[in-house]
Amino acid sequence: MKEVIKEIDQLRKEKKAVILAHNYQIGEIQDLADFVGDSLGLSQQAAKTEAELIIFCGVHFMAETASIISPNKKVLIPNLEAGCSLASTINAKQLREWKQLYPDAVVVSYVNTSAEVKAESDYCVTSSNAVKIVQSIPAEKKILFLPDRFLGNYVEAITGRKMEVWSGACHVHEKIGDVNFRDAQTEHPNAEFLIHPECGCSSSCMLKSQMYFDCKNVHIHSTEGMIDYVQKSGSNEFVVATEIGILHRLRKIKPYASFSPLNENAICEYMKMINLENLRDSLLYDRYEVKVPDEIAERARIPIERMLKVV
Repeated sequence: MKEVIKEIDQLRKEKKAVILAHNYQIGEIQDLADFVGDSLGLSQQAAKTEAELIIFCGVHFMAETASIISPNKKVLIPNLEAGCSLASTINAKQLREWKQLYPDAVVVSYVNTSAEVKAESDYCVTSSNAVKIVQSIPAEKKILFLPDRFLGNYVEAITGRKMEVWSGACHVHEKIGDVNFRDAQTEHPNAEFLIHPECGCSSSCMLKSQMYFDCKNVHIHSTEGMIDYVQKSGSNEFVVATEIGILHRLRKIKPYASFSPLNENAICEYMKMINLENLRDSLLYDRYEVKVPDEIAERARIPIERMLKVV
């Protein structure tokens, strides 16, 4: 294993590469990455560097987003099979057909979508800024929100804005909703609960002001929001409802604290497809390039730029 890490370090220096790792990647990948974070933040970070080569340790739509933001850089993903169950719930053809039913609607797409879907959208959003983007859209406009129904329901609850919401879901976050939340609170009475808005459990309590209305010590955050909350919190016990890969980063940030998953089976098999060996091979053989065609990239860049102007 040490030899593989040594090879990776040598190759990235030779090729002037930057290695990006999403918060859900395995610990070994996070530890050697140049940047660890959420999908959009990583793409923005890579665009700021002088690196000529981006190795995106995440899933396919994330590498596409990096290609859209950095069209003049080569973007590689170490495993082409690393897809996304949420992004796959809607394609460009389905979105076009949906738009035909609501010709004057504003299309708001979660960043967890393919480049082709982004190209058919008016705004992109992340889990941390979706509320702000929706609030910026004139009240008389109908909104088509896609693809995650839990994030859509969360945004509706916070904004009071009724939207047409696509019925997609992340298979990992969806099954977290099967957990008995009150039992978890009984087991961890002194813990802070950090919940990702994609989780099925984000609909299990009344939502108000980005907090659970009738649940104690529960906070809804994006993955980066969780990182920020833990850094600032005086608490030393946390229960986390998202993909368990984030626990590695949280424990590094606050090693003396206790972090428990709300559901220990919240594991994304797609995120776990990337390992040290295929990362090394990606660097060694320039395998596998993700390049969004110029015409699609140009259109997909528009909703991303609109989002960034608002936030």
